[in-house]
Amino acid sequence: MIILIGIFFIILGALIKYARMHHLIAGYSTMSAEEQAKYDIEGIASVLRNGFFGMAVLVVLIPLIPLGLDKSTSDFVSIMISVFIGVTYILIRVNSKQFRKKE
Repeated sequence: MIILIGIFFIILGALIKYARMHHLIAGYSTMSAEEQAKYDIEGIASVLRNGFFGMAVLVVLIPLIPLGLDKSTSDFVSIMISVFIGVTYILIRVNSKQFRKKE
């Protein structure tokens, strides 16, 4: 089960970056074309890819750490930790002014 979640994160990151499925990015598809032109969407897609790939690695590796937990609890903890770290990373990086094009 935990491997499937890791694969899901990898597929999601690859779809956003390589299949150019930018409509999966919250809020981007609802922007007008003028608003969309103000953002470096390729840079944002790279951040999302890196975040999802990192989440996939964490969700698979954390259960390997001997925490003294049973399997289901260990899986739950790994998902929660990886999502917390991944979402925090993505939010901080994407909301920086780095991806806003200069006018």
